[in-house]
Amino acid sequence: MLAGTLPPGLRDELIAFRRDLHMHPELGNREFRTTAAVKARLQRAGLSPRTLSTGTGLFCDIGREPGVPAQPMLAIRADLDALPIPDTKTVPYRSTVPRMAHACGHDVHTTAALGAGLVLADLAEQGLLPNPVRLIFQPAEEVLPGGALDAIECGALDGVGKIIAVHCDPKVEVGRIGLRQGAITSACDRLEVTLAGPGGHTARPHFTTDLVTAAARIAIDVPAVLARRVDARSGLSLTWGRMETGHAPNVIPQHAELSGTVRCLDLHAWRDAPDLVHAAIDEVAALHRAKSEINYVRGVPPVVNDPEVTGLLRRAMAARRGPSSVEDTEQSLGGEDFSWYLEHVPGAMARLGVRPVGDTTRRDLHCGDFDVDEGAITAGVELFTAAALLDGRRI
Repeated sequence: MLAGTLPPGLRDELIAFRRDLHMHPELGNREFRTTAAVKARLQRAGLSPRTLSTGTGLFCDIGREPGVPAQPMLAIRADLDALPIPDTKTVPYRSTVPRMAHACGHDVHTTAALGAGLVLADLAEQGLLPNPVRLIFQPAEEVLPGGALDAIECGALDGVGKIIAVHCDPKVEVGRIGLRQGAITSACDRLEVTLAGPGGHTARPHFTTDLVTAAARIAIDVPAVLARRVDARSGLSLTWGRMETGHAPNVIPQHAELSGTVRCLDLHAWRDAPDLVHAAIDEVAALHRAKSEINYVRGVPPVVNDPEVTGLLRRAMAARRGPSSVEDTEQSLGGEDFSWYLEHVPGAMARLGVRPVGDTTRRDLHCGDFDVDEGAITAGVELFTAAALLDGRRI
């Protein structure tokens, strides 16, 4: 048996563990039951997990020996939280919590990381784990700007040299992973704009600030201005979702509001985006003599996969399941707070296949009927364990 292979008995236990999490979803920063379940199982394996000071989430080291000079660790990250949407599936492990569901696969991420930790702990006891590994189970991935920031503040990256993670992908067949070098997700920020003017009669707009026209011009002109101030390849896009102003047809209002999202494919352009957006809005507002107040809410940067760590994941999966088990994937327009870890250490995220073999139904994340082929748990454990062993050049 190849070192690090998942034993059949543990496979069954992990499926049961995932189903228990699926039945008891918890929202971001409220994952007390989930944290306790993961912590208890790690302790049963003789490990010493540490709960984050925020009260939910934990991290746990494997193979670190007291008194031995510390080596940079490989970190395996998972997220614990669920979504505030109802579970519409008809399965025995359907959510028991009203209007909450693991509709993004975080229960699978958690279970795969836990399983990898148990396998690696056994290898460490046998002296077969070449380098220490840290498991990170973070809270609140679905809550902007993300629980990764809390985990980092609590020391989860101290001593870590690189970090890996997976995200369920219903477009990828079970037993396979999707990889991309460079940006694999996008940045997403929130924007709220408030405009003010003295108001007046629609018969005399020249005596006041025509706030409706000002709001309309901001809605139309600012995205166009941004498109000419950044490289088109950066994919910087401002899209409005709400505009509200006025109450009467013959009254120029004193107040207007616009809100929308700023999405960006490129990390460097994302870093410049707030200043660019502020400047464009101020210019258009000033042209129409409107006072503007801007609330630019940072979300998450893009996940930018490091070439070396992406290669590690590719070699690890190929070592377990052959080169054909790895496919290229496109950059997603979704956001992921795994990106915050990559601001500190190199790392990579893989798309974990969860689509049943032969299933041609189009499925997506964040839907009430989302489910996975549970063979994905085994694939995730094998990917993580192989990466840990390959990182130490013992596979």
